[in-house]
Amino acid sequence: MKTRISTIKTITIRELSGYFTSPLAYVFIVIYLLMSGFFTFKLGNLFQKNEVDLSTTFFVYQPWLYLLLIPAVAMRLWSEEYKSGTVELLFTLPVTVAEAVTAKFLAAWSVVVFALLLTFPVVITVARLGEPDFGVIVAGYVSSILLSGVFLSIGSFTSSMTRNQVVSFIVSLVICLLMILVSFPPITDFFTNCGWFPVWFVDSMAYAGVFEHFNNLNRGLLDLRDIAYFLSVIIVFLVATGISLVSRRTAI
Repeated sequence: MKTRISTIKTITIRELSGYFTSPLAYVFIVIYLLMSGFFTFKLGNLFQKNEVDLSTTFFVYQPWLYLLLIPAVAMRLWSEEYKSGTVELLFTLPVTVAEAVTAKFLAAWSVVVFALLLTFPVVITVARLGEPDFGVIVAGYVSSILLSGVFLSIGSFTSSMTRNQVVSFIVSLVICLLMILVSFPPITDFFTNCGWFPVWFVDSMAYAGVFEHFNNLNRGLLDLRDIAYFLSVIIVFLVATGISLVSRRTAI
């Protein structure tokens, strides 16, 4: 077990160094911070509302930011390995597919989480405006971290299926968008009111999407079922990534 953890740690560090020795991580972080600031202070009207509730001015926009940015980060996870031919070298090393998938995912996730944590000036701002509920803020960060993990795991899966990064980006974006829309309130309300589908079907559809679970956590409701949902989806797509890689390795 120690050897396996050590292997994952080694690959994760190597991948992280690769992100920060290239412009990718810096470009992602800068764009993410600029867009977060724009959505929070311009669209969220943080100062005009004079509110200290970040759930409606900051965290509410995170799914849409991740939808645009995370597929761009994830598209290179395996597509780049296929394109450069290093995936064949990886298969010859004493590293299991599960270790490689986990390590590359954790490295990419670390970059995204680091970018999210750099938004701490927003928290300082609302703290100066009033007395925010820091419990709700922590829950908002937890929901954002878990959501980013889901989108990254989806991107990892699509990247493992093709060497074309553009294809991986588009397919990942579409899947992530569907995961949002199936539980997006205007969509679920439409299906409920139109009468085309039974209520149980609409409720099941909403539960399968990420938006309902994200909103629950974003409101400060730290329900273990929502956390279990996010972790389960991450695991499912990482397992699917491993299966995809094994099938491609067999074909090599």
